[in-house]
Amino acid sequence: MDKRKNKFVFITRILIVVLFISFWEIAARFKLYNAFFTSYPSEIVLDLKQFFLSGDLVKHTSITLREALAGLFYGTIIGIFIGLLFGQVQSLGKIFLPIITAIHGVPQLTLAPVYILWFGLGLTSKIFLAALMVFFNVFFSTYAGIQNVEPKLIESANLLGAGTIQTLYHVVLPSSMPWIIAGIRNGVGASLIGAIIGEFMGASAGFGWMIAYASSYFKIARVMSCIFILLMVGIILNFILDKIEAYLLRWRAATRLSLQHEKNI
Repeated sequence: MDKRKNKFVFITRILIVVLFISFWEIAARFKLYNAFFTSYPSEIVLDLKQFFLSGDLVKHTSITLREALAGLFYGTIIGIFIGLLFGQVQSLGKIFLPIITAIHGVPQLTLAPVYILWFGLGLTSKIFLAALMVFFNVFFSTYAGIQNVEPKLIESANLLGAGTIQTLYHVVLPSSMPWIIAGIRNGVGASLIGAIIGEFMGASAGFGWMIAYASSYFKIARVMSCIFILLMVGIILNFILDKIEAYLLRWRAATRLSLQHEKNI
């Protein structure tokens, strides 16, 4: 995609957001709907200013981010490692894959109280929940990526005399990288959800706690402020992931529905 098209996409995206916010503000001002349940942009901006000046914004953001990023880190590392291990040792995959799939099928929201009993009300229980939710995304993507590596590439590496580690590093990992990055991308959202659910269940700070507290007092502007901050965090993390993906997959040609291929630079 050339620079002109990137610019067009960026401007269109900004216009859609601006139109949505404008419509929301006008609809609230002219009482086209009951703004009590959703607040409106100008009120949210004022609340964000108060939130920041009180020092609570930095405090709650730092706690939730610490839990989510720690969960993302541990979940990603363990997910990639287990996915690679099970992909390389087929018997392990056959034994444990149905068990992991069954555990993944249990809603983590129902298990959150158990994790709090195990690890207490501190950061550990939130990090564990966030890491577990990230792990499932990264593990299944990594395992699927390894299963889909072109066998001819591995045969060629073996014919050229590559050892197991060399084949893994130079063939399996690069071929699986699009799948792994897709799993991490899903894990970014999962880490935030895990941290928020943990804070909902039991905490004295963090956005999950703040949203529950503000909702109980019908402070909808504060709830929407927290959601806005989480939205910004998600956008920033995905932007960073886009840059990492563009660098790691710079060798890959972009595929279009028109069947025309283009070098992804």
